[in-house]
Amino acid sequence: MLDEKDSTILEELMKDSRKTTKAIARELEIPRATVHDRIVKMEQKGVIRRYTALPDYSALSLGVSAFILVQFEAEKGLSQRDTAEEIATIRGIYEVHMISGEYDMLLKVRGSSMEDIGQLVIDRLREVRGVARTLTCACFTTVKE
Repeated sequence: MLDEKDSTILEELMKDSRKTTKAIARELEIPRATVHDRIVKMEQKGVIRRYTALPDYSALSLGVSAFILVQFEAEKGLSQRDTAEEIATIRGIYEVHMISGEYDMLLKVRGSSMEDIGQLVIDRLREVRGVARTLTCACFTTVKE
């Protein structure tokens, strides 16, 4: 469990992972060494797994996104995890989640157009062993990512 200072430091890094310890310290009005030490501890505990860039997908011609629900069909010698891991290797699929309910997986995909995403679903995703059925939900706009 994180205390309030750690939570606030983490929130600042989630907004901008390039923010310096000096800038965070100034904003939170605590010593820079305290910020540094707390970040190191969160890294060591695995609370902070990595620092990453959040691209402007429209600038990369990947401005269209969709969520795809996948029903898994068990086959001898094939697990849901095997299928999920194979799906994760497909270019254009950015997230793969195993979920509960009528569908077994939730995918986040990106492409340059809905036609591009449709091609991914028809030509790649539905060819993966264990994929029984898909339901694609187009994303109109993203409020928070």
